[in-house]
Amino acid sequence: MNVASILRQKGRSVFTIAPNATIASAVALLRRHGIGALVVSRDGEAIDGILSERDIVHALADHGGKALELDITQIMSRHVVTCDEGDAVADLMGLMTQRRMRHLPVVENGKLAGMISIGDVVKNRIDEVVEEATSMREFIASA
Repeated sequence: MNVASILRQKGRSVFTIAPNATIASAVALLRRHGIGALVVSRDGEAIDGILSERDIVHALADHGGKALELDITQIMSRHVVTCDEGDAVADLMGLMTQRRMRHLPVVENGKLAGMISIGDVVKNRIDEVVEEATSMREFIASA
């Protein structure tokens, strides 16, 4: 299985936020949509950074309540690890676990094409294992 199979199931919508937005507006957007990260983008296609709940918690620890007034560019992660539709789910599980990342933007032809989470990756892998087990049971039963 690959990233394309996850995107077919969950869709390609990605929530983005402008680099000059405040942390308060990002928090409101995260809460409204029940998500854990936003892609920071000027145009919805290029990736300028990523802002996760972890980034916000660190900013709150460093700046207290005043963190909510900061621009996103002041706390976002600028080095964004991405994947593409052809990447194998099993490889991404290892990458996300090793690098302690919960969200990976999907890029195709240099443009933002989706977002996958560790939950998406784990669900996909579990579905794959269940399917393999069912196929083996059917094969054994037919023998």
